[in-house]
Amino acid sequence: MTLEPQQFAFLGRVSTEDHQDPEASRNWQRQRALSLIEPRNGAIVAEYFDIDHSRSVPPQRRPEASRLLELLADPNRGFDAVVVGEPQRAFYGNQFAMTFPMFEHYGVQLWVPEIGGAIDPANEAHELIMSMYGGISKGERTRIKTRVRAAMAAMAQLEGRFLGGRPPYGYKLADAGPHPNPSKAADGKRLHKLVPDPQTEGTVRRIFAEFLSGLGIFAIAEGLTRDGIPSPSAHDRKRNPHREGVAWAKGAVRAILKNPRYTGHQVWAKQRKDEVLLDVNDIQLGHQTKLRWNSDDEWVWSDRPVHEPLVSREEFGQVQTLLGSRGRTRGGEHKVHRTRHPYLFRGVVVCCLCDRRMQGHWTNDEPYYRCRYPQEYALANRVHHPRNVYLRERDLVPALDEWIAAEFAPGKLAVTLDTLASAQQEQQTSHTREIARLHESIAECDRKLAQHRAALEAGADPTLVTEWMKETQAQRSAAKVKLDRSGQTSGRMSKDDIMNIVEALGNIADVLHHADPRDKAEVYEGLGLRLRYQPAHNTVRAEVNLDPHRSLNHPYGEMVRVRGGT
Repeated sequence: MTLEPQQFAFLGRVSTEDHQDPEASRNWQRQRALSLIEPRNGAIVAEYFDIDHSRSVPPQRRPEASRLLELLADPNRGFDAVVVGEPQRAFYGNQFAMTFPMFEHYGVQLWVPEIGGAIDPANEAHELIMSMYGGISKGERTRIKTRVRAAMAAMAQLEGRFLGGRPPYGYKLADAGPHPNPSKAADGKRLHKLVPDPQTEGTVRRIFAEFLSGLGIFAIAEGLTRDGIPSPSAHDRKRNPHREGVAWAKGAVRAILKNPRYTGHQVWAKQRKDEVLLDVNDIQLGHQTKLRWNSDDEWVWSDRPVHEPLVSREEFGQVQTLLGSRGRTRGGEHKVHRTRHPYLFRGVVVCCLCDRRMQGHWTNDEPYYRCRYPQEYALANRVHHPRNVYLRERDLVPALDEWIAAEFAPGKLAVTLDTLASAQQEQQTSHTREIARLHESIAECDRKLAQHRAALEAGADPTLVTEWMKETQAQRSAAKVKLDRSGQTSGRMSKDDIMNIVEALGNIADVLHHADPRDKAEVYEGLGLRLRYQPAHNTVRAEVNLDPHRSLNHPYGEMVRVRGGT
């Protein structure tokens, strides 16, 4: 009897967290899959291989695996079975039990080497084996996490070893000799230690001294900005391109005052990663990782000072006592304060002078929106900005409601929908160009990485080449993240889609005229309303964008006057 050829889709995954080679991992997983199906005249016609995704992420949230699952319902999918190279790579914990019913429902076989062929839904042994491998996968990951955390805690406490990351402001990294692991030392990896940075260590000492003398955090930040001392982000622009300006923020001063490493001790485990269910009512969505602060008594301190201190242990303790007496310390219980007053435009009003969101401010028994910008910050950032900018809500609402009602009135609705749909087309074109640029950036990074590896093999300085590779890999990762996000927001709405949203909002003119403030705020939110206030001319640009992803590249808007004008 001759077996009929089968068309297979290959499903695999690799996590690069442990510096695995994605290509090598893909090759051996694919080879295992081929060794299972080729003796039965099977052939792989499609591949779905996820890179840099933890096994704890369910298949429904891995890009390639989710594409495969969506195709199961398509009779023209191009394959009639799926094969995996290793079950631990594909399924973790109870993921198999959450996923396999989809294969069974659409009549698509799932082949696994450990089963020796296709999984039989009626075979209890098959289900038991797959559940066992899911448990092994989860247990393996848990054991690795436990060992790594225990080892890092021991290295921090007993050896005082610098465990990576950015050096705190006031310090810089210095070479501390070859890595004690022979294999890592052979790859050119070296240890590092913290040494005072001559350019910034005096600023750290000044901050602690001024705080102990009675100055508040805001006064310290204003003083540093007034004296022209670059903030941490301005001092190291290369590693802080996402931050703007040279002005000191209160958060930066507080972070320095709370950092125990200025005492000369190595401190580890100030933060932890918790896995939290995305939806407790839908467990199959899996977890998301959240970074949270540990309480002070959970921090791991080195047994002795391991680098030059910038403040004494006693001074640091006094500062923590003062911080605790002046307000809630990090890690304490925080009570969520509910807003007492309604604001129609919460989070949607932007100040044109500094491009920051204006905050709701209740005064004289009515709502305002305020942008507070200290003079020292304005001077440091070369921004002409009053200390306070105010916009009264009731000066804006009548003109805004009149414009919205007119644009969405039955007589003009068709023109408005055409304009919004046209803006969608322009946005889609821009989005396509951005995706192409990101692909080019990733390809260029791959080319540079290949050159760096060649230089390393040719005998170049391992330390220097390693730094090059780290920088290039960081650029590649940033481009990859942007590309992934672009893929999630690439959908374009048709004219009918926009019409459905408008119909769901109901009679907009009637709602805006008679609505309760909370209902009116929901209408504004449904329209994707964004407001930009120009204080110099007392004008507000109102922008409407019905795209669910709320991209403001091509909104539909109009300028309206406020404070007495229409």
